[in-house]
Amino acid sequence: MRVAFDTNILGYAEGVNGSQNRAAALALLRRAPAESVLPAQTLGELFNILTRKAGWNASAARDAVLGWRDAFEVAETSAEVVLDALELAVDRRLGVWDAIILVSEDLQDGFTWRGVTVTNPFAGEPNPLLASLLASGPDPK
Repeated sequence: MRVAFDTNILGYAEGVNGSQNRAAALALLRRAPAESVLPAQTLGELFNILTRKAGWNASAARDAVLGWRDAFEVAETSAEVVLDALELAVDRRLGVWDAIILVSEDLQDGFTWRGVTVTNPFAGEPNPLLASLLASGPDPK
């Protein structure tokens, strides 16, 4: 099963929004299944978060983005993916870019559409699907 991570998780891992969120994001990413991916738009969004919100210089933000690109497979945002996301955005009144992401704190935890389930890794009680995926992921050491 593939997992796609939201930009917020990468931003938290880079220290945006405090050390508690950073620790939680890093723990999640360390335990991520090998099939985990980053949707292509998360890389651009991360650059914007780091330069605009966190005040990083552009060179450091680019280096962080390239590090994430090297750490995970990047899933292209194809025309087919965008069209499916548009359908979901219309059906459920979601932002089109949010409709592409699977592991996010921006959408309703447990929401399932066409076999895709949204999970919030920062929810108080972890979604059982995410918990089982993380349990089978790499050793968190």
